[in-house]
Amino acid sequence: MAEIRFTAVHHRFGDRVVLEDLDLTLSEHRIGIVGANGSGKSTMARMINGLVRPTSGSVTVDGLDTTAKGREVRRRVGFVFTDPDNQIVMPTVAEDVAFSLRRSGLTKPEIAQRTREVLRRFDLDEHADHPTHLLSGGQKQLLAIAAVLITGPDVIVADEPTTLLDLRNARMVNDLLAGMPEQVVLVTHHLHLLERFDRVVVLDSGRVVADGVPDSAVNAYTRLLA
Repeated sequence: MAEIRFTAVHHRFGDRVVLEDLDLTLSEHRIGIVGANGSGKSTMARMINGLVRPTSGSVTVDGLDTTAKGREVRRRVGFVFTDPDNQIVMPTVAEDVAFSLRRSGLTKPEIAQRTREVLRRFDLDEHADHPTHLLSGGQKQLLAIAAVLITGPDVIVADEPTTLLDLRNARMVNDLLAGMPEQVVLVTHHLHLLERFDRVVVLDSGRVVADGVPDSAVNAYTRLLA
């Protein structure tokens, strides 16, 4: 597993403090991040692959600074957004997955083969030629994840990927994330989906207020909300 390290991280947006005194090392297989709206959890997640830069301090992935070595970090860390429509760019399912490999240096037959393989992995092979806009919400999120995974990242960061889904599709997507061999960092409000995770970090007002196994961390978060 990769070592994701936050060292003395602070982040401000205008006059608002988003993250403060963040010192963490994350190396577990499955890591959850929870917190109320505005707690800083999405900002923290986006820092892992350099989408957001800290105002001060540093974030590294296996020693690679996400600010100085952003391109290298993004080869290793894939990001899945809340709304899959923000990531789906091509008209058909197969075209959208293949689009992620446009700069890979692979030949067209190699891209086609890898596309078929990843579509089978996500049970989307029968939808290969279907228009992406006709997919269900759950299928769109699977497609967004597939388009990230086809590039071969070591780490998947998913920012509330089940928020827009009904419970059945949320469980489908979470089961997929929880069963991946890749390292997964999941930001979520669906606390019951963290049962099989190794570690859960709780943020409140930009600070870590609990950090541990799911039961203890989620209980601490529930008490905080109460």
